[in-house]
Amino acid sequence: QVQLVESGGGLVQVGGSLRLSCAASGSIESINTMGWHRQAPGKKRELVATITSGNSTNYADSVKGRFTISRDNAKNTMYLQMNSLKPEDTAVYYCKATGWGQGTQVSVSS
Repeated sequence: QVQLVESGGGLVQVGGSLRLSCAASGSIESINTMGWHRQAPGKKRELVATITSGNSTNYADSVKGRFTISRDNAKNTMYLQMNSLKPEDTAVYYCKATGWGQGTQVSVSS
């Protein structure tokens, strides 16, 4: 099981952008599906986006057209490009492969 470390979170204004990274301690090449999830205060953790080893992607309706998930197997890293951020995107974002990362906070101010 690879260890995952997220980075790139922070405070941004409405309409701004952030790029999250999820660095794995080992090879991700053989991991079929990886994904990003998020959990807002008082809410359940929800799926944001997934990507397969063949680069097929899937997005929650709430982020379609604004977020882009990608992976770089050579760097053992997955990314989440987030554009046109909204206050409702405020949450702790977690990456998931064979296990979970520790999360990175994203806060969008109005």
